[in-house]
Amino acid sequence: MSQKKPEKLIDEKDIRFDNRKLNEMRPVKIEVGILGNADGSAYIEQGKNRILAAVYGPREIHPKHQALPDRAALRCRYHMAPFSVQERKSPAPSRREVEISKVMREALEPSVFTEYYPRTAIDLFVEVLQADGGTRCAGITVASLALADAGIPMRDLVSACAAGKVESRIVLDLSDVEDKSSDGADVPVAYMPNLNAVTLLQMDGMLTPDEFEQVLNLAVEGCKQIGQVQKEALRAKYVTAKEVATETEEEAEEEAKE
Repeated sequence: MSQKKPEKLIDEKDIRFDNRKLNEMRPVKIEVGILGNADGSAYIEQGKNRILAAVYGPREIHPKHQALPDRAALRCRYHMAPFSVQERKSPAPSRREVEISKVMREALEPSVFTEYYPRTAIDLFVEVLQADGGTRCAGITVASLALADAGIPMRDLVSACAAGKVESRIVLDLSDVEDKSSDGADVPVAYMPNLNAVTLLQMDGMLTPDEFEQVLNLAVEGCKQIGQVQKEALRAKYVTAKEVATETEEEAEEEAKE
């Protein structure tokens, strides 16, 4: 059953069709380390998006001619499951999936110390189980956490979020319906918060220079919000019971002193 497009995506009070404010993200839920057979894994729910990422490596590279003498080869595969969209898609890789796989690798590579593992491969698989707009950004976000979960040395986590224009308003985190609006524009951004570095910047649609600056700043703010959720997801897995107990004891001591 196809999703019916609402008559107006944004009402006169600047509330979007899904009851979000212009600068409000969709709800984000992230879990780390959910696959036992992968070296690292993570799962994200962002709005109606459901995306799983798994990392294998560093490991011996096959075929051998793909080996790089001075660093590991980061190989990414972004794939949408046939049932991830309303009209069943072919399981074969599409041109869009090949392009996003390349974009994802280029967005994540600056964050990884690939030079520590020459002549090896780090294989990253991102599977979209359900899609509702912004899957490349959500995929980059969850893939970065899978790399961290695999114990691969990283300069920083990579957080990704999109902003754009819908019905002449600047909005954050576009859904599929908003992304497909006729007068819209979409700017996906990947960002390393601690290094204040943008690793991905694309644009689809038309924006004035002033609008582009507003959209870019809003997308970066969205990336920072995503970054906080990423850190919380890592803490949820790796903070041990002992550390939690220690923190509780310290808080109790501070309260007693007060």
